[in-house]
Amino acid sequence: MEFSRPRGTRDFLPDDMERRRIVESRMRGTFESYGYREIATPTFEHLELFIERSGEGIKKELYNFKDKGDRDVTLRPELTAPVMRFYVSDMQRMPKPIKLYYFGNCFRYEEPQSGRYREFWQFGCELLGTDNSEGEAEIIGLAMNAIRAAGSKHADPRISHLGVLRKMFADDGVPHEEQRTLMRLIDKMDKVGEETVRTELEKYGEGFAVKVLDLVALSGGVETLDRAEALSGAKDAVSKLREIGHYLEFYGVKPTFDFSVARGLDYYTGMVFEIYNDMLGAEKQVCGGGTYALAELFGGQPVSSTGFAIGFDRILVALEKEEALPELKKGCVFVVPIEEKRRSKAMEIVAKLRASGIKADVDLMRRGLKSLKYADVIGASKALIIGDEIEQGKITVKDLKTGEQKQVEEAQIAEYVK
Repeated sequence: MEFSRPRGTRDFLPDDMERRRIVESRMRGTFESYGYREIATPTFEHLELFIERSGEGIKKELYNFKDKGDRDVTLRPELTAPVMRFYVSDMQRMPKPIKLYYFGNCFRYEEPQSGRYREFWQFGCELLGTDNSEGEAEIIGLAMNAIRAAGSKHADPRISHLGVLRKMFADDGVPHEEQRTLMRLIDKMDKVGEETVRTELEKYGEGFAVKVLDLVALSGGVETLDRAEALSGAKDAVSKLREIGHYLEFYGVKPTFDFSVARGLDYYTGMVFEIYNDMLGAEKQVCGGGTYALAELFGGQPVSSTGFAIGFDRILVALEKEEALPELKKGCVFVVPIEEKRRSKAMEIVAKLRASGIKADVDLMRRGLKSLKYADVIGASKALIIGDEIEQGKITVKDLKTGEQKQVEEAQIAEYVK
């Protein structure tokens, strides 16, 4: 019987994994250069953790099940809730700010499409203990520079502040529950359509609908902030965006202030942002984040929190479309014993090379010089041919790119191939 992999999952060949690890390493280096330290949480959690964060509706997106103790558990669909659960249970007393980052696989039962899978990987971070403008700018700058470090040149940051829309809604008497509904619709306007959003807004007056749609159509540089303040009256929120924009200059980030970026969940409290890559077409978002309050939802003391999640798989797809995938680190030494009686010496030499930190391989198929074809396939740069000259303490070194050969003293071979 032949088995296939589950729908929405992938197998990764060695070249795929090497590229993923290179990009992962580049991004890790950026997180750590900002002073963030890595943590990890379990692959499965109690189901209630995600229902508490996102509501009962999330269950249809989850891989949830009963364990052998009849407990409701689920494979994690994202990483922020587990990190905040971890913070509440173990980190509340740590000196602030707490700077954390994480990388791991997540699971959602969704329709697979380009760059989106049922098992996918996320990079993310949380800055806990402050929500001032410089901290929020650091988070956006970190996200942008991690994506740049991966190799992408098409990252487009879009920044907003929920206080702008919320002030407008409150001033016009929109009930809190309806505010949440309107926020969700605005956030998904590119999918549900402007007319759907307009219809809901007009329940509070045609003039109100026009004003809100004028606001969410605003997108541009700092020049858009005066207009946003005039439409909404949200002086404090707009002032915060001005400060964030100022600090972002130091990270080499020129933001677009886009008031269509919204969130329909109450725990988001202020600044929100998304990062797009226009090479990805309609599904162009590669990162989302903002300032939020989750600790008290999970039984902890309130703590200001700002963070983001980067879709690692989306970054790889973007790099492929940008023709910016990393070059593979080809080049190893391949040891070839010509005759069976030289096999023991070949194994001795390859072991010494590896112990010296040299990437080395050896003919395991006993094909002799015919194995040089295999050495070329795996990208070996040099072949060490173990023949009769080993009796005089010499090894023939063949450059597999030029075809040149040279005899080298066995005692000097590690130093030579380095």
